[in-house]
Amino acid sequence: MGYLDGKRAIITGAGSGLGRAGALRFAKEGAQVVVVGRTAAKIDETVDMVRAGGGTAIAMTGDAAVEATVEAMVARCISEFGGLEVFFANAGTWIGSVPLIDQTVEQWQEVLRVNVIGSFLAAKHAGRHMRTKGGGSILFTSSVAGLRGNGGDAAYSVSKAAINHLAQVTANELAGTGVRVNAILPGLVETEGTKVLFDAARARGAESKLGQVNPLKRTGRPEEIAAVAAFLASDEASYINGQFIAVDGGVSSSHPFGRFS
Repeated sequence: MGYLDGKRAIITGAGSGLGRAGALRFAKEGAQVVVVGRTAAKIDETVDMVRAGGGTAIAMTGDAAVEATVEAMVARCISEFGGLEVFFANAGTWIGSVPLIDQTVEQWQEVLRVNVIGSFLAAKHAGRHMRTKGGGSILFTSSVAGLRGNGGDAAYSVSKAAINHLAQVTANELAGTGVRVNAILPGLVETEGTKVLFDAARARGAESKLGQVNPLKRTGRPEEIAAVAAFLASDEASYINGQFIAVDGGVSSSHPFGRFS
């Protein structure tokens, strides 16, 4: 018995990284999962991995920040699995190591579209269904970059701060419906999006320095984020609502500093 037995879930951005780890963990805990992403080959690979582990998943390609696509995700989960209890809005993007003064309006628009509008659409369409059923869990992937500066490029950091606030706003918008809304704030984790950073550190022989500013003195693993997502999706987290929860090795607990002894 897993603690997501009987749950039907949608996970976006599930072709790799945190989304793939989430799909594997959700399925391991008993959920049926609609695995969503832009690249068919990657999504199919995630589904194959879920099924190889004995889980149930179906693939769906599409842009998680397009309203018709999100509506179709919800409809497919309901039609194929019979319902929807969990929506994990994990799809995201960033500009990368481009200084603020060199970033373009078009880059900002795309980051805000994918990260913020995508999360809003998940809340809108999942929330619309869940409130009629008397409950559910909506999760957003945010970032510790949304708490204070210097955790990512400007557009990314601002978008994640918006997601943190969206979790609180949506939780209150859905008050009394039994629907819970929370955000997960990963620290530095190696994913497809951060691979360039890890590769650059390896090339310099500096990989061991990554994650050293947090009290655990290491970077995170996608599976560690997925474990928290699965918990928040479950009934075990039935009294957690409107929160943004850092899973970051403790980096957000303090201001980074240098030791003098």
